[in-house]
Amino acid sequence: MLAITQIKRWLFVVALIPLARLFVLAYAGQLGANPVEFITRSTGTWTITFLCITLAMSPMHWITAWSGWIQMRRMLGLFTFFYAFLHFTIWYWLDHNLDFQEMFADVIERPFITVGFVAFVCMSLLAITSNRAAMHWLGRSWRSLHRLIYLIAILGVLHYFWHKAGKNDFQTVYIYAGIILILLVVRIPVIREQLRRIKTRS
Repeated sequence: MLAITQIKRWLFVVALIPLARLFVLAYAGQLGANPVEFITRSTGTWTITFLCITLAMSPMHWITAWSGWIQMRRMLGLFTFFYAFLHFTIWYWLDHNLDFQEMFADVIERPFITVGFVAFVCMSLLAITSNRAAMHWLGRSWRSLHRLIYLIAILGVLHYFWHKAGKNDFQTVYIYAGIILILLVVRIPVIREQLRRIKTRS
């Protein structure tokens, strides 16, 4: 069995594939009629995908008792922020030409943007405090702060829903909403305890 350090190295490479794909498509001129929209949508989709994978790490640990899931969780969380950062930057740069006032007005006026922006700010707090120094400094507050991941998940789905509502295309939204609902429900103490018993029985 591969050591966790080797798995994390491979995971790091695999997590960069969505970004590499965008570069390849851009080089080949295959980003569609609206490349900015394509890149914005792609980075947004990968943000919510990595968010789902990150949320799945704890349940997998409860079921299998393998600590590697927890050791991979931080890296996956940071990749969630990485794609969210690209998603935000493209919107701020190409849609608002790095004009802070124009960007802030858009955040205030459009609820769809407001929800996404709040999720990004919360995600930034988690990314900044994901290191050992921050854990030590914040003490018990660190765990409470990082429970924002659940709010981020709900806001992320809402942001995605609002985006798709304009095109009346909800199929993928329902899939992501269903996955996130399951990953949040399994954290209810009674259900979480049942999952841990699976580990005990095996």
